[in-house]
Amino acid sequence: MTHPSTHSEQYPSGHPTSENMSECRHGQEKSVSDVKEKESGVRPPRILAWETTAACNLKCKHCRGSSTLNSAAGELTTTEAKKLLEQIKKTGTPIIILSGGEPLMRPDIFEIAKYGTDLGFRMTLATNGTLITEDVAQKIKAAGIQRVSISLDGREKTHDTFRCISGCFVDSMKGIENLKKAGVEFQINTTVSRFNLHELDDVHQFAKEIGAAAHHFFFLVPTGRGAELTEFEITPEEYEKSLGWLYDISKKTDLQIRPTCAPHYFRILRQNAKKEGIAVTPKTHGLDAMTKGCLGGISFGFISSIGEVNPCGYLPVSAGNVRHQSFKEIWENAKVFNDLRNYAAYKGKCGACEYKTVCGGCRARAYHETGDYMEEEPLCSYYPADY
Repeated sequence: MTHPSTHSEQYPSGHPTSENMSECRHGQEKSVSDVKEKESGVRPPRILAWETTAACNLKCKHCRGSSTLNSAAGELTTTEAKKLLEQIKKTGTPIIILSGGEPLMRPDIFEIAKYGTDLGFRMTLATNGTLITEDVAQKIKAAGIQRVSISLDGREKTHDTFRCISGCFVDSMKGIENLKKAGVEFQINTTVSRFNLHELDDVHQFAKEIGAAAHHFFFLVPTGRGAELTEFEITPEEYEKSLGWLYDISKKTDLQIRPTCAPHYFRILRQNAKKEGIAVTPKTHGLDAMTKGCLGGISFGFISSIGEVNPCGYLPVSAGNVRHQSFKEIWENAKVFNDLRNYAAYKGKCGACEYKTVCGGCRARAYHETGDYMEEEPLCSYYPADY
């Protein structure tokens, strides 16, 4: 399923990904994070996507984790899952995205969610939606899950083809209706590829029609089964055009819009705002003015079902395992995290780019193409002024 995962500081996408799934954070939570940062000298995580299980009931073409119906050997137990949440609490109170696989295939998912809620986390759920019955929707609400992201890549034919299960669109829509009945807020996550590039405007209109609170667009990263979809990869030019379209609709739509795994958006936003004579401030551009593109390892992290910690779900470089080290130790000291926090060490065009502190390039794509997560983003068509 699509990871809300996103990696920005706005909502549940991935990636839900960003602090958008978060709306805005309470003042008390911000002060806790400020204290944690002052204590360690490292910015605490704002959003963590947790692959609670690798099992999934769908067979999506682009699956990051190449999920199957079976859980991975050695997934964290209920006791270990609760201990992990306690460890995370020592770094602050990030938004927790319960992801997968399909998290609703994990029998103790509501017990874990409720435990996180009781610890003071904003708990969110990233699901394909097909398993959300009326009873499940009520359990989601009772566990304190504050937003659910549902993956929809187009209308019925497009979605079912991409997800490789006939009828899953209808089942996802039933799940959405059950969430609405239970009073649970939801957002739509759409994976962007050449397969549905021509349908983005239509799927966005559909997200508005069905009452979504937000719409996050995940730009395909070639990992897992997605690595085999070379025919679905968009070109740098199509990437740029799509992000320009997102910028345009962000000014017109009532929904919160968020591109994920598309850090160039924050360059495009500033370039277009400059052309329009508009200063980029929280008043004019909301949270987009206060965040940046790739936050993997900076304020976003990913935890696998067996406890491996990565910068994001698409960058399979281990920072450590929570069975062997505390999450706090991994977050503050892992080499890969400290590398990614050092913008001065970025290479190629990204290293020379005047937008690197607001964009950063997709570190996962750089790793996939070159084996070096510090290399330049391969899908960016922009050339820095001094490069």
